[in-house]
Amino acid sequence: MSEHKLTQLKALEAESIHIIREVVAEFRNPVMLYSVGKDSSVLLHLARKAFYPAPLPFSLLHVDTGFKFKEMYEFRDAFCKEIGANLIVRRNEDAIAKGMNPKDFGVARCCGALKTQGLLDALEEGEYDAAFGGARRDEERSRAKERVFSMRDEFGQWDPKNQRPELWSIYNGRIHDGESVRVFPISNWTEMDIWLYIREEKIPIVPLYFAKERLMVERKHLLIPYYEEMKDQLLEGEEPKMVMSRFRTLGCSPCTGAIRSDAVNMDEIVIEAAASRRSERETRIIDHGSNSMEDKKKEGYF
Repeated sequence: MSEHKLTQLKALEAESIHIIREVVAEFRNPVMLYSVGKDSSVLLHLARKAFYPAPLPFSLLHVDTGFKFKEMYEFRDAFCKEIGANLIVRRNEDAIAKGMNPKDFGVARCCGALKTQGLLDALEEGEYDAAFGGARRDEERSRAKERVFSMRDEFGQWDPKNQRPELWSIYNGRIHDGESVRVFPISNWTEMDIWLYIREEKIPIVPLYFAKERLMVERKHLLIPYYEEMKDQLLEGEEPKMVMSRFRTLGCSPCTGAIRSDAVNMDEIVIEAAASRRSERETRIIDHGSNSMEDKKKEGYF
């Protein structure tokens, strides 16, 4: 890595650590959303750096849909145990009991129940006034116009026309009773920054990010991973086959596509990311519906 790029990464790291420390200083009961993905892993690493050698001064919250990849669950439990983090797992049990799933109810409705409502319920239950998230501005248009301190009303909803100015890295954390803040310390990072930092800091990540032969189903130009429990969810004409592939982003297994890739290590992932000209979010089915990401965020989606 060039000296110039390393300096840029250190500047991004310093900015993110400053934001994390600022939140802990200003808010009564913050929590860090932990999705187990690469951005979430970088965010957690930055938080550990921010308070080292002391333990994290807040819990990790995983809003579990029940549809995450089994490799994500295995990594989550092992890594949180290894670092001694207090992990809280919350699910929308009512929706799960009713059999909520993307095939029968549609992706948007399923996501609204299991992710958005699950998150809102978890934040209300924990009485959290600030929640860290790993969203970046380069991922998607609505995220590009969101502030680092993103105000949410008493219903957890976001108003894109009612955002506070953030000049010279000065963040206003004042809120009224019932309001909360979603905080995005890595807003200014790019996907390339994330991969370079993971390589530089040797941050552990879910093995799904590395290419290998995987059993896949091709669906609308997406590679959907196939598991035995998905047998009843196959569409007409779909046939699982082995494909050399990896994931650029991770979400629920029925709604997250992989890419064809031969990148089996971090150096090869960095090279592949540098050559890519398309957003990593294109493999997330939730981003392709008629309901825009901005609409979802207004409803409380992270």
